[in-house]
Amino acid sequence: MPGAATNEALKAAGLFDVSHITALVTGGATGIGLMITQALVSNGAKVYIVSRRQEVLEKTVELYNTGPGSLHAIVGDVSSKVGAVKLAEELGKKESGGIQLLVNNAGIARDDNTKFLAFLPLLAKGSSTTPGYSSSVINVSSISGAMKGSSMGQFAYASSKAASTHLSRMLALAFKDVKVRVNVIAPGVFPSEMTTGSSHDDNKSSMDMDSTNPAGRKGMDSDMAATVLFLAGKGGVFYNEQILYPDGGVTLSDPSVK
Repeated sequence: MPGAATNEALKAAGLFDVSHITALVTGGATGIGLMITQALVSNGAKVYIVSRRQEVLEKTVELYNTGPGSLHAIVGDVSSKVGAVKLAEELGKKESGGIQLLVNNAGIARDDNTKFLAFLPLLAKGSSTTPGYSSSVINVSSISGAMKGSSMGQFAYASSKAASTHLSRMLALAFKDVKVRVNVIAPGVFPSEMTTGSSHDDNKSSMDMDSTNPAGRKGMDSDMAATVLFLAGKGGVFYNEQILYPDGGVTLSDPSVK
């Protein structure tokens, strides 16, 4: 019977396996990016992280390159067209077989097409390495891009996140013929340098604030880890052009455009 699976095939260890993945996580040394990096490395992925701050990268590799996957740092600036192209070229030399995952957690280059298209050949090549699996892009946006009243006056930020989310939909359509999926994680409040203004010696941030969402708390590392493992693992290959909101239920009660 087509589509029938054994109990063994439906075990979580297989559905959310990322040990076959080589990933690039921009902004992967702190905040939400670090949560994503840890989730992938802790489950066997080979992860490259990129940042303009070499000392931050080195600290993250020192603290979190504990396997079973591996963690590698690249100093670079993906906020510029030149920087994005240079990074793609450098990564291509390191990974001739391509990559399976690009997580965009840092600022997008002004020429958005250049940034995404620069990595497309690597992603397309990576799709062919594991039977039944296709490479993917995960763009980290924000619930602010879907909410009418949650931006606290940060209109430019909220509108940029809305644009990022819509761009992801367009890219999902554009990339379908090369077997590269595009999905979005639009988190609620998580501790990061953006929400707290700083990081501790472990490159993590903490925040002391009351949460009014239905979950009654801010986002935790495990919440982000579960989200990225779902999208990046083999169990997520049927998902494309989707937006996940790990927000503790904020979008249930506040006005949104969903």
